[in-house]
Amino acid sequence: MRLYQRVAELAGKPTDKFVLPVPAFNVINGGSHAGNGLPVQEFMILPVGAGSFREALQIGAEVYHHLKKVIQEKYGQDATNVGDEGGFAPNVLESDEALQVLMTAIEKSGHAAKVKLGTDVAASEFYDAKEKKYDLYWKDKEKKGYPMVSIEDPFDQARGGVGFRVSGVGFRV
Repeated sequence: MRLYQRVAELAGKPTDKFVLPVPAFNVINGGSHAGNGLPVQEFMILPVGAGSFREALQIGAEVYHHLKKVIQEKYGQDATNVGDEGGFAPNVLESDEALQVLMTAIEKSGHAAKVKLGTDVAASEFYDAKEKKYDLYWKDKEKKGYPMVSIEDPFDQARGGVGFRVSGVGFRV
């Protein structure tokens, strides 16, 4: 018996039908994972429109290679450094700029209809404990509509388990 079948059996799920999760590809690094000035830690692509896990892997690889070319064209060969988690770490300071570069690569790959975005905000990096506020200097209310479907670590890690009230944020990603 294969491992995935055993896990399904233990979970009381059917062992004849399986759906693999959509992989998330970490393609741009910032924050503490890179030596650039990007405030967020990661931007990821999620090929949610892929018909199979194999196709999702293919889409991820193609977007990654197009992203390298887009970064080289815009910032030069030296800008294709890789961060701690395998994503590119171009020297960009604004999240919007990184998202524009990423969207260009997705469009050039021909997979725009099948790809959504995710981010690991790593909000601990810009939480001011003294003020008990997040420094959202990087947040741009005038952002274009990006296909963002996943936001990881939107709150300070030390404040986990605390009830949060989010109001008036006005995010439009």
